[in-house]
Amino acid sequence: MSASLQPLLPTAERAEARPLDIVFIEGLVGQTIIGIYSSEQHQAQPLLIDLQAGVPRFRACDTDRIGDTIDYAAVRERVLRLLAEHQLKLLEALAEAIADILIDEFHAHWVRVKVAKPRKVEDVQAMGVLIERRASDRAPAPDNVLHLIGAGMVPAKP
Repeated sequence: MSASLQPLLPTAERAEARPLDIVFIEGLVGQTIIGIYSSEQHQAQPLLIDLQAGVPRFRACDTDRIGDTIDYAAVRERVLRLLAEHQLKLLEALAEAIADILIDEFHAHWVRVKVAKPRKVEDVQAMGVLIERRASDRAPAPDNVLHLIGAGMVPAKP
């Protein structure tokens, strides 16, 4: 494969990517208020969500315990809760919030999230966004004291 085509492949399929075990949910339908147009901001509309969350190897393959994998039922419940609680207007921001949940709360190393508005317009089956994120690409949370020192603020002596 030519080097110029390499960036077009999804991250999980690149030759340099480590193999991943992936939990997925396809076709999750939820209702939420989202959109930038006034016609979208007062009534819930359906969204169709597909997601994939991967880790290098599920321990559950060996232990057969739900606590050693990403529990897709718990992921489903958490995404539905997000749909009920968020205040976002763009699908991009909603997809990012879902990716953050998968990485932060479910400890996924890699995620792909697709959020679509089905039949938003008559002649289109669906329109939406697809994002892909890696936990390793995120900046680590700064240590509180080191963050203060780095900002030029030194805690006062007692």
